[in-house]
Amino acid sequence: MEKPHVVRDWQGRAYLVGASPHDLINRSRSWMLWLPWAAMIAIAPLQYGYAAAVPGLLGPAGRPVTGVLAPLAAWIVCQAVVAFPTAYLVRDGRLGARAALGAGAALSGTALFTLALADGTATIVAGYALLGGAGAGLVYGVCTEVVARWYPERPGTHVAFATGAFAYGAAPLAVVAGAGPAHLDVAFAVSGVVAVAVIGFAARFVRLPPPRWWPSHVDPRDHALDSLVLRRTPPALREFSTGQALRTGALSSLVAILVLAGAVSIFDVVVVATLEAPGSWIALTLLIALNGAGRACAMLASERFGRRRVLSAVLALLAAGQPLFAVGTSPGSAGVIFVAAVLAGLGGGAFYPLIASLVREFFGHERTAEIHGVVYSTKAVAGVLGVGLAYVALTSGSQATVFAGMAMAAVLSLVVSHRLRRPGCPATLPAGM
Repeated sequence: MEKPHVVRDWQGRAYLVGASPHDLINRSRSWMLWLPWAAMIAIAPLQYGYAAAVPGLLGPAGRPVTGVLAPLAAWIVCQAVVAFPTAYLVRDGRLGARAALGAGAALSGTALFTLALADGTATIVAGYALLGGAGAGLVYGVCTEVVARWYPERPGTHVAFATGAFAYGAAPLAVVAGAGPAHLDVAFAVSGVVAVAVIGFAARFVRLPPPRWWPSHVDPRDHALDSLVLRRTPPALREFSTGQALRTGALSSLVAILVLAGAVSIFDVVVVATLEAPGSWIALTLLIALNGAGRACAMLASERFGRRRVLSAVLALLAAGQPLFAVGTSPGSAGVIFVAAVLAGLGGGAFYPLIASLVREFFGHERTAEIHGVVYSTKAVAGVLGVGLAYVALTSGSQATVFAGMAMAAVLSLVVSHRLRRPGCPATLPAGM
């Protein structure tokens, strides 16, 4: 074993090199990618799976629309709010990754069993929304931090791969929901067993590397001077504290993009699940699957073309899908829904890892967990807006009109993305610098 030692790059950033993953955990670091990926799949039924099941929950049970959508909104709020401090506390060493994952396994399993067995709205809010939201937040926060720490040379791309499973992992449940509500209870119960087993297994083996750890096969000094990295994904001009970041226009813009695009994305899944067009469940499954798969694809593209350029592209795709969904609600226009699902799916999840990477590139590595936590926690606002507007669409019968409004929201997020600038960059420099 090579003795661990600290090296510094041209910007003075420190890296701990010399200790291999086998030295630290006695296995390949790929374990620290695949275990979080599997855990993300296990919690996927809690958000996208529940949204896909909305028609089945409304039908035979005879529940009011508010009784079905309110728990989803509350779940999103809890998940977003808990994920923020979890990642920060894990990075700071005040919360153990294994303990947090173990708690997440128990809470996520409880939530899914609640959906399988309970009927009352109050029970579902307590068991699914509050406990399940907290459990998923724990899992999400730990998994993103673990992957980012073990893959410091390309954290955004690897985290996007893991978090993509949070969406496409719900595709099987969407298929079950599309076949009819008869098997939803069994599907949620099976998902609960899987969540407890998979997340619990991950909790046994997940470890964090030492602070500032860097893989020895990649020279951090050469990596920091890589021309493509400097041109397409340049590092922050300096390290920002959380307070300093909050005073920049860039952070406000990232928050606005996440709230607007996040609301559109959540709205799409809920409303497409309730469409009565032939094959709409296939469009829903496609929407959810591409929502997840598009994240890794967008991050790979951003390494070549730049984060902001790709962010604008995915927001344009999300915006383009909304008027097509509006057209697809008309009789005889079912085929349009599939095109809309492809566009909105590719754009409806990819902005999350792109925003996370921009936080790192705008404000530095030191406070990434805190600053991104502030941004990601506004997903709670996006969830309330998206679910609230879905309620309007379902109860007013004017789905096409609301889809048109969501198109405007997506276009607004696109406009904001074009105004993004790196904090500390003189206004006389090109925006792409």
